[in-house]
Amino acid sequence: MRLIFAIKALSSAGGGAERVFVEVVNGLATRGHEIHVLTADQPGQVSFYPLDAKINWITLGIGKVDRAATLYDVIARIWQYRRNATRLQPEAVVAFMHSTFIPLGLALAGTGIPVIASEHILPAHYATRPLERALLAIMPWFTRRITVVSDQVKREYPRNLRNIMGVISNPITVKVSQRANVTGHGKTRKTLLSIGRLADQKDHITLIEAFARIAPRVPEWDLRIVGDGELREKLEQRVIKLEMSNRIFLPGATSHVSEEYASAQLFVLPSLYESLGLVLIEALQHGLPAVGFADCAGVNTLIYPQHNGVLVSGPDRIASLAETLERLMKDDAAREALVVSSDELADSFNLSKVLDRWEELLNDVSSAG
Repeated sequence: MRLIFAIKALSSAGGGAERVFVEVVNGLATRGHEIHVLTADQPGQVSFYPLDAKINWITLGIGKVDRAATLYDVIARIWQYRRNATRLQPEAVVAFMHSTFIPLGLALAGTGIPVIASEHILPAHYATRPLERALLAIMPWFTRRITVVSDQVKREYPRNLRNIMGVISNPITVKVSQRANVTGHGKTRKTLLSIGRLADQKDHITLIEAFARIAPRVPEWDLRIVGDGELREKLEQRVIKLEMSNRIFLPGATSHVSEEYASAQLFVLPSLYESLGLVLIEALQHGLPAVGFADCAGVNTLIYPQHNGVLVSGPDRIASLAETLERLMKDDAAREALVVSSDELADSFNLSKVLDRWEELLNDVSSAG
């Protein structure tokens, strides 16, 4: 099949959606599909997650991809989406994330080219974004199907969107070459690890405050928050104000994420909401016990209390998180008891099965005409 896959950008330090995007397009290219990738990146950029050499990457060079798009950027991208799609005449177009599938759906109206929107966020994201919420509500008129990553996520959306939604999980492809040493035996320092984009949704500020509160009582532990994003400066300033620069580290994003898991002793994902805790699954596969919030969708279906981690609850997020982390950080045996097999979750998120599901959907949409 000739296919177009689109996402806002691939050149900047990628998050979970960008990594999944590259894994899917690379996998489909390996299976013999003709893949064209559309992004707003400037020409000459390098993809943070490497693209298969068989893929035709078209960089539109419109706007600054690390900032919100201006109205001019959106209009220019809509024009270029339509121009490239009508030129290539794909059997289907897949757009990841609302920042791309909303303008792309509008761009291809009336062309007869089927559009699939791949949503990687929960409705909670749109609570303070009325314009985006309104545009999302009309997507059934501009897209054939919308994919989400779990049944839990699908249930959160209104009926008019659920009616065209299908579930395709994210694949897990990180290779577990070394399991984590959760007791930290033989190490001079122990690491509390969190991985994720530095954005409001991930609530790293709560994690920083909680760790600072207990740091004097766990002097051998450091907090490492791996990722990048728009809140970097704010978080760095908070670390400085708390006088935690020698204990809390924000090293940026990395393509060598497996090494981060293997070096840690405990994993925490303080998010307010998740569509699917991709990094959480990877942490568990590396043998790390995990901590998250009980009211966080995309986390509360992956952490099983007393089995592979702890779900935190309570009216004070900072205090509740601090209490749970301190208890686990002080108790090597408790962490060791929460280590699970590396393949416990692997089969559900197998790349080959995910690609099978994408092919089924693409065939259904293209054959429907």
